[in-house]
Amino acid sequence: MTHDSLPSHTSGSVDDGPFEPGLRAVSSETFDVEPPYVPNEGSLPLADFPDRFLDRELSWLHFNQRVLELAEDASLPLLERARFLAIFASNLDEFFMVRVAGLKRRIAAGVAVRAASGHLPREVLESIWGSTGELMARHAAVFQRDLVPALRAEGIELVRWEDLDKDEQKQCKRLFKERVFPVLTPLAVDPAHPFPYISGLSLNIAVLVRNPKTKKEHFARVKVPPIFSRFVPLGNQRFVPLEDVIGEHLKRLFPGMEVLEAHTFRVTRNEDLEVEEDDAENLLAALEKELLRRKFGPPVRLEVEESIHPRVLELLVSELGVSPGEVVQLPGPLDLRGVNDIADLAREDLKYDAYVPTTHTELAEVESASPVDVFKAARRNNVLLHHPYDSFATSVQRFLEQSAADPHVLAIKQTLYRTSGDSPIIDALVDAAEAGKQVLVIVEIKARFDETNNIRWARKLEHAGCHVVYGLVGLKTHCKLSMVVRDEPDGIRRYTHIGTGNYNPKTARLYEDFGLITADQAIGEDVAHLFNNLSGFSRNASYEQLLVAPDSVRDGLIEQVHAEIEHHRAGRPARIRLKANSIVDETTIDALYLASQAGVPVQLLVRGICAVRPGVPGLSETIEVRSVLGRFLEHSRVFEFAGGGEPTAWIGSADLMHRNLDRRVEVLVRLPTQELVGRVAEVLDLAFDDDTSAWTLGADAQWTRTSGTQHLHQVLIEQHRQRRR
Repeated sequence: MTHDSLPSHTSGSVDDGPFEPGLRAVSSETFDVEPPYVPNEGSLPLADFPDRFLDRELSWLHFNQRVLELAEDASLPLLERARFLAIFASNLDEFFMVRVAGLKRRIAAGVAVRAASGHLPREVLESIWGSTGELMARHAAVFQRDLVPALRAEGIELVRWEDLDKDEQKQCKRLFKERVFPVLTPLAVDPAHPFPYISGLSLNIAVLVRNPKTKKEHFARVKVPPIFSRFVPLGNQRFVPLEDVIGEHLKRLFPGMEVLEAHTFRVTRNEDLEVEEDDAENLLAALEKELLRRKFGPPVRLEVEESIHPRVLELLVSELGVSPGEVVQLPGPLDLRGVNDIADLAREDLKYDAYVPTTHTELAEVESASPVDVFKAARRNNVLLHHPYDSFATSVQRFLEQSAADPHVLAIKQTLYRTSGDSPIIDALVDAAEAGKQVLVIVEIKARFDETNNIRWARKLEHAGCHVVYGLVGLKTHCKLSMVVRDEPDGIRRYTHIGTGNYNPKTARLYEDFGLITADQAIGEDVAHLFNNLSGFSRNASYEQLLVAPDSVRDGLIEQVHAEIEHHRAGRPARIRLKANSIVDETTIDALYLASQAGVPVQLLVRGICAVRPGVPGLSETIEVRSVLGRFLEHSRVFEFAGGGEPTAWIGSADLMHRNLDRRVEVLVRLPTQELVGRVAEVLDLAFDDDTSAWTLGADAQWTRTSGTQHLHQVLIEQHRQRRR
């Protein structure tokens, strides 16, 4: 879910641009796996299963359907259901802005290449419109039929203008006059006024007015100001949509005219960025220029109220340049992202029980009230963090804050992909630079929909004296790394943090992620080499404890898969368990199919997109695919292998997608001890327990919800509370 922002997606093609020295691109144009092994006798070649890959776009829609099912689940706290309703709407907006826009662009360019699923772009687009139409109608019905009555029963009322009493109408009239009216700008359409530009995702009112003297009708557009609350509070937990308040007072905007009709509408535009990095002398300037263009992307969807007059709809379709098939008619109100405001109400009785993350046992204060020295703790033991159960503030944030203040720290090197608006991570790096420490920050300014924020942070860091690198040409730097160089009595020592999630204190309370704080010398040396690759001209591309994309993640994981096949054939323990946000990469999936054909058990825990087709006789009979959604956003990437009785596990930033394996700098770290491997294995054991509530994927590409008696997140909350006690 997006709370990230649930979740973003890019096309599966490989960048054509050059790559930095030491980082090699791996082509994914072919899906054939050529291992040094052959399938079991009698197994069919993979080519005999042409439909073995599920379509990624349709799989994503199934993911968002699972989010919608949570909004429909009457067993969940009511305001949490409201939150899932808003998340579904936000997710779908991003899907249209990026994925549907990309398909339209390919069709317009005449790029009719079949996807790995065998579908042409136009076929996928037609399927998308069929599925999204049903989902949007279902989403609106959940709001009207289920959520609004259930909220009313709890004393929270979402009403329309006609439901207001006289005192409430007077209150809204005063609000309109004093605050809303001064902000509004009605834009007429006539020979002197061209049809106005409609910004993406803005809520608008299409108004039809008539001159009482000439009887001539005119069209005008009024934008609903996004600076005000989407639902206007009336007191006593009663709310009315802002567009209702504006719509009732349109005569104030068009004095002397007759207001005939008013209908809300909303446009979704292509908001994906295309920065020609190879031709840009200054990547920062090129990105800023492209951000301005984003506002003017072509439309990909038009949402209107069901009550809209046909001639008004015809005008909108004509002026906006959308096809009739891209129009969605829904019962009002539109844009239910605003339900987030309702979900934020201080009604703890209608939410999940409050949970405050606890300090990891290795970092917890024992006798004194002063914070634990993170450096001493890391020298004593490797610290495996599991957020949000383990507090981000008392672990990763404290690690960087102590590093900034410690006079023995000589340097800090850090990657930043996304962070919060008031980030203590940024403040710590600024403090370190101002204290004279060497600070290198790799800021990925091309992080989708966070570009503007990251540009601002990059400049702030530069002004403080940090060395700032804006990623690499042709690659996004998506890895989650922090390295501290400290002068100690026995020499220079490196401390590293490698995580699966962003350095964002806010999302760390909602996103499930793993992180490793360690003083392990081999890991520290690998991370040091990688930072040199990112900031300079180092040509080192070999690592002992890391897999680094685009050089070695795909190849390294496939090598592990093949090793499990050999262990199974030799009668040794063999099993593959992967946890990721998305699994799409065909080469890796084919390796998993080979493992299944050889009889190796394969378990996949996938939050979002999954192109694997499990349970197909002769192909994937030993593959199980599960998805867990709920209180927290499952975000970590874990790769566990039985290893013939010596299990190994890797954690890191890489999903199994083309963009991650070919067009991003990603890092997986091998957990250095069996104790830590056992810790992630326990989480996977719980996730795949038959009694754990989850969705399972069938060979027919359909997800089925299983109603277990325990929920993964709640069990882990209780386990961490017990551990802390």
